[in-house]
Amino acid sequence: MMNDQAQALRRLVKSKRSDANDAPPHEHPKSGGARVVTVTSGKGGVGKSNFTLNFALSLQEAGYRTLVFDADIGMANIDVLLGSPASSNLVHVVQQRKTLQDIIQIGPLGMHYIPGGSGFQDLLELPSEQIDKLLTEMESWSERYDIILFDTGAGLSKETIRFILAADETFVVTTPEPTAIADAYALIKIVNGMGHGTDFRLVVNRAADWKEGSQTAERLSSVARRFLHQSIPTLGVLYDDPHVMQAVKKQTPFCLLYPQSKASLQIRELAKSYINGSDPAEPNGGVKQFIRNWLRRWSS
Repeated sequence: MMNDQAQALRRLVKSKRSDANDAPPHEHPKSGGARVVTVTSGKGGVGKSNFTLNFALSLQEAGYRTLVFDADIGMANIDVLLGSPASSNLVHVVQQRKTLQDIIQIGPLGMHYIPGGSGFQDLLELPSEQIDKLLTEMESWSERYDIILFDTGAGLSKETIRFILAADETFVVTTPEPTAIADAYALIKIVNGMGHGTDFRLVVNRAADWKEGSQTAERLSSVARRFLHQSIPTLGVLYDDPHVMQAVKKQTPFCLLYPQSKASLQIRELAKSYINGSDPAEPNGGVKQFIRNWLRRWSS
C-alpha cells in the first residue's frame, strides 16, 4: 500500500485552482509556497491551542493567508474557542462523506481552519484512491496559504512526534512552571534523539513579567545547548493576562475581544517578529515535503 501511495505522491503536481469563493480575502503579499508549522507542548494546560488561534489571527491580520489544522487528537477545541462548533470535521472525511475542502471553515478576519474530531492517522487508513485525493487537496494548499499551523496534542504521542518531524519548524509552548519546563525539555530531547535536526522555537506563556519569561526561556535553552547541543531560539514571551481567560469564557479570541490588552499587543508583536525574522514565503519544504515526511514516518 505504501508503494502505491509513494507513486501517487510522486505524480502530484501543484494545483493551479483559484476559487475566489474559497480564497481568504487578504491579498497574498509574497510569492512562494506555504510554510508548515507544528505547534505543540510538553504537557496540557499551558495555553497551546489558544496561542495557536490568536497567533494565526495575528498573522491573518498582517496579511498572511493562514490555515489552522486542529490535529489535537481527542481534545480538538479550536472551534470551541471560536464559539462556533463545526457541523463537519475530520470524522466525516474519514467516513468519506466529505472532502478536506468541504470541512474547511472560515473564521474571523478570513482565517481558515479545519476542525478536529479524529486522528490524522485515521486518514491514512483510507483506500489508496481516497488517499490520492487527500494528497492532491493538501498539495493545493501550497498555493492557497502562506502559513499552515498544525495544533497538535500535548505530550509525546506518536502522532505529535510525526507532525514535529514532518513540519518545517515547531513551536514549543511552555509556562514558567517547573513541570511545564521539564516536559517541554523532554519532548525536545526525544525528538533530538531521533537525529532529525528539527527547528524548534520556544514560546513562554503566562509569564508574570519579562524577567520571568526570559529566565524561563534561557533556562530551557541553556540545558538544550549543554546536553543536546541544540540551539532553541525564543519566539516570544506572553504575560499572564486576565483578559485571556475572560475571552475563553466568552468563546472569542482575546486578540479580537480585547485588542488593547497586554496579551493582544504582545501576540501581534510576536507575529510581526516571526514574519520579519523568518520569511514565511521561504519554507524549508512546504506542504509537498510535509506530505512526503509524514508518509515516510507513517511507514516506518
